[in-house]
This record gives sequence, structure tokens and C-alpha cells, in this order.
Amino acid sequence: MTDWHRWDGADLVLTVRVQPRASRDELRLEGARLKVRITAPPVDGAANAHLLRFLADAFGVAPSRAELVRGASGREKVVRIAAPKALPDALASQLARRP
Repeated sequence: MTDWHRWDGADLVLTVRVQPRASRDELRLEGARLKVRITAPPVDGAANAHLLRFLADAFGVAPSRAELVRGASGREKVVRIAAPKALPDALASQLARRP
């Protein structure tokens, strides 16, 4: 296990650092931290909603299967992805699936 992810049964729990108002949506590892850049502004929950849609798409699940667990008002967030169907190329080697 690393600092930025853990498996909870079939669910994946991610700790991410979010950068809103980026020029493009992007998911990348920076050392032991998972950074997500999103284009949405941090206004009225728009960034959180965009983050969940972006991560759901990246992991091949419906948006309703991505949940913000902690960090609604901060840049550090914890997100649960229920039973991801796919792993993003940028993270696949780091995310060893556990039985």
C-alpha cells in the first residue's frame, strides 16, 4: 500500500491533491502523491462534482459509484471508487489489485 491509495474489498480509496482551474483534466503521480488537475473552478461544489465525474470516467464506472469521503472544502480529498472496472494507464502499474 502507498500513501495515496488502498483497496477496501472491491472498492478503491484514493487520497488526492486537487488543482482546480487547470488548463486540462489530468491524473498523475508526483512522488508519493496522486495529483488531479481539473478545469472546473472551486465554486459552489463545481470542482468536487467535476472531480467525481472525471475519476469515475477514468476508472470505468458510473458517476454515482464515485463518492467524496472527506475534504469537500479543501484541496486534499479522499474519494472512494466502488469496484473500478478499469485502471488509468498512468496508475495501472502502481495499483496492484488485491483479491
